[in-house]
Amino acid sequence: MINDKKVLFSGMQATGNLTLGNYLGALKNWVTLSDEYECFYSVVDMHSITVRQDPATLRKRARALLILYIAAGLDPKKNCIYYQSHVSGHAELAWILNCFTYMGELNRMTQFKDKAAKHADNINAGLFTYPVLMAADILLYQADVVPVGVDQKQHLELTRDIAERFNNIYGDVFTIPEAYIGKVGAKIMSLQDPAKKMSKSDENPNASIYLMDDPDTIMRKCKRAVTDSEAQILYRDEQPGVKNLINIYSACTGKTPEEVVKEFDGKGYGDFKMAVGESVVSVLKPLQEEAARLTKDKAYIDGIIKENAEKAGYYANKTLRKVQKKVGFPERIR
Repeated sequence: MINDKKVLFSGMQATGNLTLGNYLGALKNWVTLSDEYECFYSVVDMHSITVRQDPATLRKRARALLILYIAAGLDPKKNCIYYQSHVSGHAELAWILNCFTYMGELNRMTQFKDKAAKHADNINAGLFTYPVLMAADILLYQADVVPVGVDQKQHLELTRDIAERFNNIYGDVFTIPEAYIGKVGAKIMSLQDPAKKMSKSDENPNASIYLMDDPDTIMRKCKRAVTDSEAQILYRDEQPGVKNLINIYSACTGKTPEEVVKEFDGKGYGDFKMAVGESVVSVLKPLQEEAARLTKDKAYIDGIIKENAEKAGYYANKTLRKVQKKVGFPERIR
């Protein structure tokens, strides 16, 4: 607990460009959580380097992501928005937790197997121990809750196992985090393959709408979105492409899927896709304008980066010092 609030931790990698799916499924909902929780939102740039990155590009994307957090509505005075790499406690705690994590547990991580298959020329130790760094991210701030997608549930379970193992040896040191169950964000699928999630790493440029896409690009991608030959706008699993577009329109307008189906009853896919595109443009325009404004205000963003790194570091060190003492490290002479 911090300031009589439960603690929530989440973060996004500073690789690729955020998609409409990232925004509607996660970022948009983060904004509503700061009234209920003490929130730590990290730009997890340390996780990013398990895959080789161009240094200048990584720095640029990390800053752009932090700016997007704020442009999306996250108040940096109410939420701790910071770079993971600016708080050394993440790496320090990860090393200690490595010593309380078993090889067999890491061998079972399905995401490691998937990423190792994609990056067969760079199967590094960081990729293997990635879940332990994720555990450190969460446990460092004594997080009570963590919003997780389906692909991260296994990592949260490992985090809980590590924390319980440590607590069983040394007493009540870590808060055991729970998965955040709240308002479910819209699950946005690929525009070209509605069987899979919209992804910032998709090789097909028409599959994802990126948050900084201009209006013409957004309209073009929506027009090219996969539908079917049924020529009916119905919300059903048998029409996954149409269902996905309904979900997008619904999330952007606040209308229910049933209201959307009624609105476009008797209309063709062309009109529907046009309306979907316009709704996306309308939602992203203020975010893009605010991001552009913030990008120009270097002093303001630099101030937030410094201030929030210090805040995150303060809470991280409280946990880290306790852990270091428990495992037997000598106290520092101050």
